[in-house]
Amino acid sequence: MAQLSPDQRNYLYLQEAARAGIHKPILAALYAAHNQPTLADDETGLGVSPANRIALEQVRTLGEQIYYAANTIRSLSESLVAQGWAASDLWHAEKGRYTDRFIQTLAVGYAAPATDSTAARLEACDKQKLLQAYVEDFKIDCEIEDFPESQAYVDQALLALVSELSRYYNGLPAQRDALLETARIWSRLDTREATIAKLPQVIASLNIPQSADAYAENSDESYLDGTLLQFVEQLSPNYSGYPHQREGLLRLVQVWRQLDSREEAIVSLKKNTSPEPFLKILDPALIAFAGRIPQYYRGQAHQRNAVTEAVRIWRQLDSRTAALISLGIKAENLEAGKSDPAVLVKAAAQLDRELLAFARRLSIEYKEADHQREALIVLVQRWRQMSTKTQAITSLFDDLKQMNLARRGSLEAAPAPLVIVPKPPERWTPKNIQMYAPIIPDGYFTWAEATHGGTRMPPDQATVDAMIRIAKLAQRARDRIGRPLRITSWYRPAEINRRVGGVSNSRHIVGDAIDFYCEGLTGNQLYWFLDPWWPGGLGRYSRFPYLSHIDARNYRSRWLN
Repeated sequence: MAQLSPDQRNYLYLQEAARAGIHKPILAALYAAHNQPTLADDETGLGVSPANRIALEQVRTLGEQIYYAANTIRSLSESLVAQGWAASDLWHAEKGRYTDRFIQTLAVGYAAPATDSTAARLEACDKQKLLQAYVEDFKIDCEIEDFPESQAYVDQALLALVSELSRYYNGLPAQRDALLETARIWSRLDTREATIAKLPQVIASLNIPQSADAYAENSDESYLDGTLLQFVEQLSPNYSGYPHQREGLLRLVQVWRQLDSREEAIVSLKKNTSPEPFLKILDPALIAFAGRIPQYYRGQAHQRNAVTEAVRIWRQLDSRTAALISLGIKAENLEAGKSDPAVLVKAAAQLDRELLAFARRLSIEYKEADHQREALIVLVQRWRQMSTKTQAITSLFDDLKQMNLARRGSLEAAPAPLVIVPKPPERWTPKNIQMYAPIIPDGYFTWAEATHGGTRMPPDQATVDAMIRIAKLAQRARDRIGRPLRITSWYRPAEINRRVGGVSNSRHIVGDAIDFYCEGLTGNQLYWFLDPWWPGGLGRYSRFPYLSHIDARNYRSRWLN
């Protein structure tokens, strides 16, 4: 087996650090400082040896070494606290990392007590090498936008957020997960299931009184909410600044705000310590609501007014009249309709068509702009005939909860996204490509396939024409084979072609070459089938026996790569 890449190792470090509630760079540092033992998967370890109930067979791969290294660091931290180490002895709050003293203690080595069945032995290593590797990996993690030089504010920011959290808890699964993660790390547990099972002990450890029906289970996990909120309310008075407590609260922020990393959570706390959910969290519910409008629109006055007001805000217009005009409703017809009912009925029918057309495109055109989100919230408020925006937002949180639990096809589930295929132009150009439109009339191959999902757009008309040329030939091949051609590569700009190892004269650069496979068939089968009549280039790959190549050069070429 080949060694893992640095990114693959980093993923394992992140996973186990989050589980154990430790600072991830220490795992990378142990790997760099120890470089032993040699493992069964051709890797080197983090200096972890069997001890207690941990057998040699349990620490023979890199994943196992990282797992038990994380457990052993957690065990060492607990042991040092029991010996009287203060939080500041373990963690440098301003620098946002373990103290030099802790790193040096770790470098001496550690044998977990016999009572700790989850930790192993950590061998000694060079103190300076371990510290240097730890600081270097920590610096790499901090290389994100707006990351602060000092993290002295973090503890107070965490406690400020936690103190207000109960006010903004809506019972969403992601919010519940955030609280469970905090309880898990705070209590030094490894799994979500273990945390739920031990919540009574967790609560007891914080001296929180429990109600008799706290664990009357329902069909979902909402029965946990009361206990979890009690737990959160006691975090501030029980917070001592120990690393695992801080990691638990940082994990809460990360999951609560649905951020990509621990470091992003630290940055977000610098900007905002409120646990109030960002309105962006409502987007799935807003889009789902908009998606149901075509089904439930009946032309009722409040419905018509709701969508019209959404148009006004969405298009940033200053009046309802301006919104109607933007929908193609002529001002003179509106005026004439005041005295002529027939004109008014006709205008209303036209308005309904335009409003429905607007609603159908909302999910496609939504760019998460503040005014667009405001338009959708107002749409919900007026459609549901609620008196305040706050009521509408509350109802949307209820929608989100139902969507999280809804079965496919139920009324509470999000409606399937509506596919809108615009009319294709008379001639394709680099400026009018429609991603999911067929390249040729009634064809199967789309511009999405040809452009790698829009990441490799043709720069000029010659490339567009070449892509159309091969699409016509590939359609003939598909029709003859009677099976779909699964595209792996079509147009490749020169720099991408070089990056993937393509030859300098590759037809992929021109745009009229396709690499593909056909389910159930080998490359040889496709080659022998196409060879008699295919007019351009036809190739096979010895290393990839199911992959085929076709191109639209103006002469026959056959090859085996």
